Amino acid sequence: MTSEFLPPDRPLLAGLLRALPAGLLLLALTRRLPRGDWWWRAVVLGTLNIGLFLPLLFLAAYRLPGGVAATAGAVQPLVVAGLSTLLLGRPATTRAVLAGLAGVGGVALLVLRADARLDAVGVAAALGGAVALAAGVVLGKRWPAPAPLLAVTGWQLAAGGLVLLPIALLVEGPPPALDAANLGGYAYLGLVGGALTYALWFRGIGLLPATRVAFLGLLSPVVATAVGWLALDQSLTATQVVGAVVVLVAAHAGGRAGGDAGGWSRLASASWSRLAPRPWSRLSSRPWSRFARSSRSRRTAAGRTGAPTRTGGGP
Repeated sequence: MTSEFLPPDRPLLAGLLRALPAGLLLLALTRRLPRGDWWWRAVVLGTLNIGLFLPLLFLAAYRLPGGVAATAGAVQPLVVAGLSTLLLGRPATTRAVLAGLAGVGGVALLVLRADARLDAVGVAAALGGAVALAAGVVLGKRWPAPAPLLAVTGWQLAAGGLVLLPIALLVEGPPPALDAANLGGYAYLGLVGGALTYALWFRGIGLLPATRVAFLGLLSPVVATAVGWLALDQSLTATQVVGAVVVLVAAHAGGRAGGDAGGWSRLASASWSRLAPRPWSRLSSRPWSRFARSSRSRRTAAGRTGAPTRTGGGP
């Protein structure tokens, strides 16, 4: 997406247009603003999750091959485990640490190439982005959301975008002329990569232990590799297959080390309850309940008068 549809060397602009329009849209839809301590908390979380993470992510994407950036970003579960010990009082388990190390190794086997070039600024950006997002995950657990999901998502996207706005203008200057491909890329980033993705991400943070959320990030390069193999007819080596297996095992082991085993079921049930159209269920149940009550009333009346009851169709 970054290299194919967006203007080159504009990481701050990419982060800004991914966050700020989506945040303003959600604020307009929800019409909810922070209250009390949540004004500064929204700024802190928005800066970590969006205002700092996104430009570092795009800077790494511009300066590094995808495999190097993904490998550097795979340290996030280890950072989350350490920050959870400091901020949440949950000591990192041996299983979580070993699973985190295995995850880094598995991602390297999956996406890293022997001829990959290393750029110091790009590597620092990838590591910094992983640390920023890890801090956002842990603080998101420490500060439970006081408002509906879309409202809190809008707060953070808007805050992060406003943090990015003056920096982008000072560092990169005014936006360049954008063609149709650029506009389509930014629209996709804002709606899907911004509003939808962050809403789902914050939902997971609210329902799952912090370490388990971080291990989900290891699945991203596995999914990207699988899509390339299935949709783009890209070849897979034995080393990549081994790496994918290692990542899956590490994500599973790290997820089990991150908290109680019922987290996945709670996430599934909560997500289904959100997706299940309750008004439709009420509409579908009311006609049947009225039919059942009327049938019971007819049978009761027939029993009192001695008249036969109708149990089926026909003349």
